[in-house]
Amino acid sequence: MPGGSIYVQQDEKYTGSSPQWWYEKFWREDAPNRRRSRYVKAGVGAVAGVLLALRFGSEYMLLWGAVTAGLVAAVDWYIDWRSFRATAVWRGARRGELITGRLLRRQLARRGYQVLDGRAIRDQASIDHLVIGPTGIWVIDNESWSPDTEIGCYNGRLFFSEKYGTKWAKPLVDTAEAFAELLTRETGIEVTISPMLAVHCGLLPRGGVVVGEGLALLKPRLVARRIKAVEGVVFTDEQVELLARTAARELQKV
Repeated sequence: MPGGSIYVQQDEKYTGSSPQWWYEKFWREDAPNRRRSRYVKAGVGAVAGVLLALRFGSEYMLLWGAVTAGLVAAVDWYIDWRSFRATAVWRGARRGELITGRLLRRQLARRGYQVLDGRAIRDQASIDHLVIGPTGIWVIDNESWSPDTEIGCYNGRLFFSEKYGTKWAKPLVDTAEAFAELLTRETGIEVTISPMLAVHCGLLPRGGVVVGEGLALLKPRLVARRIKAVEGVVFTDEQVELLARTAARELQKV
């Protein structure tokens, strides 16, 4: 490793090509510990099941114990699986733009919204999704950080653990403004575009939403929900269609 000593044997755990590689390695090495913990939890569940059977005067104490032990073990396994799956985009096992795009179409298509994927002003900034609907227009990008990265906003400024978030916020805000200027110019409709960043891995606060520096960061499952929560009609059906056609024509597909 950079900065390591040639005289000290390095720990195998800290060799590898990336943080993602280390994460998967640690996860697999910790599997025996997770199994032991699951056995203990299942044992506690079995005892609880037997006590419940005694409390209600059931004759099937062993059955109650087996069922509660199985339920506890299944829930514990599911929690572990979900925590690992939550890092899939960060590890490169899944593509964030496909996940978010599918969620957007599933929840917005029937409400008169149009979703365009992978768009860019020719040879300039690009975004993963452009959503155009009766209540407004949004540009949405996808990003993923390591599982222990704390995302927050303090005094209006974004932070990713100890790093400032401006390097991620400003380009997306600038892109939203550039897209809005282009659509306004080409359609004659006054357009304002709101930028959002779908966070696939990283620690967001309770509620899963952070807003700062003109940008909303939120879990992918909350993106469509936030759009649907906007009240009031900004564009007619004809204007939505015109804006979508113009965006498809003027914005380069990437």
